[in-house]
Amino acid sequence: MGQKVHPKGFRVGITEDWESRWFAPSKRAFGEFLVEDEKIRRFVDAKLNRQPPFASVSRVEIERTRDEVRVIIHTARPGIVIGPRGAEIEKLRAILEGLIQRRVDVQVREIRNPDVDAQLVAEAVAEQLRRRASFRRVMKQRCETALQSGAKGVKIICSGRLGGAEMSRRETQQMGSIPLATLQAKVEYGFAIARTTYGVIGVRAWVHLGRYGETEAVEGQAPQRPQRRGRRG
Repeated sequence: MGQKVHPKGFRVGITEDWESRWFAPSKRAFGEFLVEDEKIRRFVDAKLNRQPPFASVSRVEIERTRDEVRVIIHTARPGIVIGPRGAEIEKLRAILEGLIQRRVDVQVREIRNPDVDAQLVAEAVAEQLRRRASFRRVMKQRCETALQSGAKGVKIICSGRLGGAEMSRRETQQMGSIPLATLQAKVEYGFAIARTTYGVIGVRAWVHLGRYGETEAVEGQAPQRPQRRGRRG
């Protein structure tokens, strides 16, 4: 069961909050708000993640009040999103207002430790696969980096024509523990697509940050080198 349930959806309403937080006064308004949220997320992803300079946006949260729509962008490179003297963020706000015809307030929050963010881990692996890097080496390097940065465990799965093979297959790399059925365990999930010349490769990443309440230090701490064990005599 644990391997087939989305870790985020499994925990929403129990230990995780919704990424869209608002109430609709009617069924028609609910449909309109839902379509607007999808437009906002697709535009932000296309503008900030799919064209240079890449801003490493992990997720977008949306809150609505009676007067405005608040868009909260979580990124590892906030300077690119904000721009010199806030020029880029003002352009983004103006485009979003024209997109949904409502007043928009854009806020930027920095991801201090991107090596343990599951979405950014998946995006990093996908980017390396686009550059024709060895998938085994890339997966192993990202897993080791996440563990050195404070993660309790990490698992990466790549599916597709790996290495340009004739038949598609699935490769898995796991280090540490990934308790997918434990609701008190904070497990982040990320998914990315690598469009290569020989086909599409899907990348999924799970990152275990520990139990809720213990993860603040992990998400904000600097990477640490693992201590080397001495040789047995």
